[in-house]
Formats: sequence, C-alpha cells, structure tokens
Amino acid sequence: MKYDSVLLVAFGGPTPGCCQKYDDDECPGEAYCFVEGIAGTAESQKERVKDISAHYVKLGGFSPFNELTFKQAAALEDALRVRNLPLPVYAGFRHWDPYLKEVIAEMAQKGHRKMLGIIMAPHQSKFSWEWYQQTVKKGVDAVDGEKPTIDYLDPWYTRKGYINAIAEIIKTACSDKLEHAELVFTAHAIPQSAADNSPYTQQLGETSRSVAQKLGKTQFGLAYQSEVENSPIPWTQPDINDWLKARKEDGVDTVVASPIGFLCDHVEVLYDLDIEATETAEACGIDFIRAGTVGAHPKFIGMLADFVCEKSAE
Repeated sequence: MKYDSVLLVAFGGPTPGCCQKYDDDECPGEAYCFVEGIAGTAESQKERVKDISAHYVKLGGFSPFNELTFKQAAALEDALRVRNLPLPVYAGFRHWDPYLKEVIAEMAQKGHRKMLGIIMAPHQSKFSWEWYQQTVKKGVDAVDGEKPTIDYLDPWYTRKGYINAIAEIIKTACSDKLEHAELVFTAHAIPQSAADNSPYTQQLGETSRSVAQKLGKTQFGLAYQSEVENSPIPWTQPDINDWLKARKEDGVDTVVASPIGFLCDHVEVLYDLDIEATETAEACGIDFIRAGTVGAHPKFIGMLADFVCEKSAE
C-alpha cells in the first residue's frame, strides 16, 4: 500500500494527570500549564494565561478535545476498514500529551514508514497548518534510524461530506427556526497580518457559502471568536459578540451559530460561544442557538475516509 498508517494532527487540550512542568506541590493545574505552553512564560503573558486558564476551570478544569479527537480517529479507522483500506489511525497533539513527537516515535517503533497526515483544521493559516507541519517534521527528524515519510491530505473545506455534515447538524440544532433565523458561521480569530498572508478568510467564506447554499439560505454572516484581549495588533473581525449587537440593532431576534472553524466541542467553543456569546445574545434579547461541531459525524468521517482512499490510489 502507498501508506501504512494515518496520523491525525491536532491542537490538543489539557487532560487530568498530564501536567509535568512543575513539582506536584507547586503545580498551578493542568489548564494553566496548557495555556502557558501556548502563550509562553514571559511576564507580559501571565495575566493572559491566568484569564484563559480560568475558562477551563469554569468548565471543570480540563478539555474534552483529546477524547473527541480519539473518537474521530477510531471512527476513521472503522470507515477505512469498511472501504478495504485497513490502516491504523493515530492521533497526536501539538500542545498536550500525547505529543506529536511521541506519537510519531511510537508509529516508527511499530514499523510505520509511510504515513498520511490529516491536519485537523479545515482552513489554512500559519497557525492552523504551517505550525502543525513544522511540529510533525521535528518529530520525524527525531526518529532514530530510518526516517518515516509523511504526506498530507489537501484542504477539504468545501468537500461534500464536510459541508453536508455541517448542514445536517445545523438543521438538527434549530429544527423549524432555521427559516426565520439569521445564520452566522464562526472561526477562531487570527492576527489580521496572518490573515492577509494566507487563504484563511477566503476559505472560511467558501465553506460558509457552501453550507448556506445547502440549507437554502441566501443571507448569512461570518464572525470570529477567541481573539486575544487588549492586543496591540488588529485581529480578524467582526467579533461574534459585536456581530450579535449589530444584528440586534437591525432587528434580528433569532441567530443560529455554526462554529465551522472547529471540529470538536472543546473549550474555546464551550466557553466563547456557549457562555460569552450566549450571555451577549441574552442581553440583546436574541434567541441564540449554537449548532454542534462535526465531531465524528458519519458524513464527515466518511468524507475523510473517501479522501484517504483517493490519496492512497494516486
């Protein structure tokens, strides 16, 4: 076979018992260590780390992201087996255990030398693709002896199964309210300078249009969430909270939000949409319905499996 294994390349989230940066009696908690590992240990970042880790604490201290990604891996492995392509599917994370370097080493130890990577981010930017690939390369370079090779699936932000899964999830979330609701798609905000040098916002627009067309909606919005507060540089706009306030002024009273930039219901969705945006909507008198992410939806997983088969046959 062209490939002997598949690797899901994902962001990661804090889980119990994985924090090893501090002594037990000094550890500020896994959530703090996780956020600090992303933001850095500079004095200027301490307040930001404290604020963001508090989001995790409010939701129990941990993230369901890793568990949900493992479920995606298991579902994809099953779907590939049904398609007569019995490849083992692994999952590794950039920011938490099991780290990509460790997973790649495990795969190599088991004899895998021809890996197919799937970056678990639908839309491309430096933060969502390039940094992941750099982390994977470091993991490959660290393998002793024969180095494995790794190819990647191309971006799949408009592939049929992904679009259909989002559309079905939106329909399920809002039932008969969709016809009269304002539809908004959300994604993680990134610095505007990074957006200007990547296809990120363009691809988000294409996903949004494709889903809206599938739903028969001619009007929709695209907003961003999780922007770094008090940042000295501009970030992609509009923020979802500002968007909600503006739509209320235009007379909108029902909003359905679909977080197309996220594949799992992890903390940035659960807090930034289910808590912050929901509170903003309530203050505005808007009925706010948050659709789920694609997760292990059969149509999404089926799309990935079909794409892996196509790539393997090239």
